[in-house]
Amino acid sequence: MDRRQFIGQTMAGSVMLSAGGLCLNSCSAQKKHLTILHTNDVHSHIDPFPKDHADFPGLGGLARRAGLVQSIREENPNTLLLDAGDIFQGTPYFNFYGGELEFKLMSKLKYDASTIGNHDFDNGIDGLLAQLPYASFDFLIANYDFSNTVLDGYTKPYKTYVRDGIKVGIYGIGIQLAGLVTKKLYKETEYLDPYEIASDIETQLRKTEKCDLVICLSHLGYSYENENKPDDLTLAKRTKHTDLIIGGHTHTFLERPTIATNASGREILVNQVGCFGVNLGRIDFYFDASGTKAQGVTISV
Repeated sequence: MDRRQFIGQTMAGSVMLSAGGLCLNSCSAQKKHLTILHTNDVHSHIDPFPKDHADFPGLGGLARRAGLVQSIREENPNTLLLDAGDIFQGTPYFNFYGGELEFKLMSKLKYDASTIGNHDFDNGIDGLLAQLPYASFDFLIANYDFSNTVLDGYTKPYKTYVRDGIKVGIYGIGIQLAGLVTKKLYKETEYLDPYEIASDIETQLRKTEKCDLVICLSHLGYSYENENKPDDLTLAKRTKHTDLIIGGHTHTFLERPTIATNASGREILVNQVGCFGVNLGRIDFYFDASGTKAQGVTISV
């Protein structure tokens, strides 16, 4: 089965939901279609896994992902490509190049934005800064205060993007670094409460920026049953204006997005596609006069 057939057959079984309450300011009555593609926790896996690999035989590889992304963009030019962090660490490519190759290749794929994961500090905040010139995409992180570090001014809490008249606001939320990353690596980075920051940013995106769609790139982790720490499912319950949470950190493999109910009683999507680049997440939003609908699926690379 070729990749286009796989997409077509898989999408038929995807989740459909109403994401009502959006203010579609610039869209006409004609239906509009926006595609969100996403990865997380790729961990420097540039080559595909060997065909005899126990868990991911023959899967992954940046070249295959590039071909898949290109085919989807040809299908729908109104596409955003996003990453939820932990780009670094996991293969000798990172040990040898320090992240340069990962950023260069992501730039070749024309990623639009990424948030920052804990492993992206593995060469220190100075090591991350040294690789930023190789990245042509935005780094979005709202709850890390870099004011007293060398990264001050190199990241944004959020950014808005317009595709086919649809205004999309994207913000980033990161995990608590203390306990995961040595202090000497992240230095004076200040961690801010993710729930409070997410509430402030999503409100700004919806009310002030007048975004039609609000997306969170999160590296909190999908859920923690026996640990009292922030996660994506709780974030979904506490937010009011976010429509989609794209997660990372816990390497959670979801065949399709989880439907969660937010603080306003509205259904939103939470998704994560495992790790190591073996999957590509795809969420399609359809806008018309009756509201907004979304369908999502995980595609093997």
